[in-house]
Amino acid sequence: MSTQCTPAQLQFHAFGARQVIGRFDGGRITSDAGGLLLRETDLRLGLLDRLARCFSDYRNPNSVEHTVRSLLGQRVYALALGYEDLNDHEELRRDSLLALLVGKTDLKGGERVRNRDRGCPLAGASTLNRLELGTAEAAQSDRYKRIAADPVAMDRLLVDVFVESYAKPPREIWLDLDATDDPLHGRQEGRFFHGYYRHYCYLPLYIFCGEHLLGARLRPSNIDASAGSMEELERIVGRIRARWPGTRIVVRGDSGFCREPLMRWCEEHRIGYVFGLARNARLVRAIGRQMHEARTECRRTGAPARRYRDFRYRTRKSWSRSRRVVGKAQYLSKGPNPRFVVTDLGADRADAKHLYEKLYCARGDMENRIKEQQLGLFADRTSSATMRANQLRLYFASFAYVLMHGLRRLGLAGTAYAKAQCTTIRLKWLKIGARLRISVRKVWLSFSESYAHAGSFAQILANLQKHPPWLAPG
Repeated sequence: MSTQCTPAQLQFHAFGARQVIGRFDGGRITSDAGGLLLRETDLRLGLLDRLARCFSDYRNPNSVEHTVRSLLGQRVYALALGYEDLNDHEELRRDSLLALLVGKTDLKGGERVRNRDRGCPLAGASTLNRLELGTAEAAQSDRYKRIAADPVAMDRLLVDVFVESYAKPPREIWLDLDATDDPLHGRQEGRFFHGYYRHYCYLPLYIFCGEHLLGARLRPSNIDASAGSMEELERIVGRIRARWPGTRIVVRGDSGFCREPLMRWCEEHRIGYVFGLARNARLVRAIGRQMHEARTECRRTGAPARRYRDFRYRTRKSWSRSRRVVGKAQYLSKGPNPRFVVTDLGADRADAKHLYEKLYCARGDMENRIKEQQLGLFADRTSSATMRANQLRLYFASFAYVLMHGLRRLGLAGTAYAKAQCTTIRLKWLKIGARLRISVRKVWLSFSESYAHAGSFAQILANLQKHPPWLAPG
């Protein structure tokens, strides 16, 4: 006869003569106790306070149980902790630890107005969904969707957090641009089939500086990869130069961004650039001698061989001037692999080999940052009907990334995890079990006595607390 199990009691395989029984009666236990490190990080960045100011709230203050800040905190913290869907909040709304993170004073939900909400200190999925659906045009008069986001303010906040991360202006920064696919499985607004990716998708544009996220723009996929990049750069560069007028800025991207208007704009605004350049017959002929030498060496040694050539080049129609091009003549066991980059950096700054291998190829690390966004922080959960709502979801994932990177930059500096990706940080330092005991004067978290990394966890907290809390200007 099979064992009958209920949610209240689970019977596992016996351990010798002893039964093994599980019950859901442990009280307030969390699997996300490490989220307190994120709270300490936010206190140093002031991220959620400033993010809340990017929203206009037209609700009746006397009827509000969840402030805009608590709603945003609930959404951003949940993404950072690995809860990607709105539906997750039907259970998370009962989580006292998450309520502590977002700043709720009623951690048990015992003071909620409606009886059906008692025991749930946080908002449910439907309330959070309305946060996504409000528009600036209709929020003042709409009956339910009365919170509106200001995308311009959120764009500025991403750049401001980046600038504040430096104690003094750097001599030079590199801005990396890249587009990626965001697969769609419904009929969302702006949905198009993309021939390269071979599915229906959005084509978001990301702009990073090292590990710092400066811009995330959702776009339909029926456009050129570089579409809108000049406008995004103009906005970001203008805000950076207002704070750092003497900092040199260099823009980097693959051949999808090698467009005359973008290169001309960089030249006119004293911005350096290094872009991949799609090969053609003229370019391949220009490195013919170097390709012959590489082929000869490859056949002699059996190993890949490469040579470089530095030359001036101008297209027959699209470019307004000749520009410096570096060609890589590479020969592999499977055949030739010529590659090209175009730049305004002089040979005195970097010779051909250094320019390609050290300066241009360094953009490959941005792929890891995009993977953190898309896979680790669920920026691809764009299942809402409108692009505006999906752009807001992308913002939430972006600020979750900023929060996680803040923990990495301030708390994990000097540790073996200083370069860890968000998923590793979550698994190692955030997903920690603890029991909560809530009294009038204290919130106790009892961690496991056998937690193997207790000393390192304490050191991360100490690293964070070396930095003063963020204070609003004025």
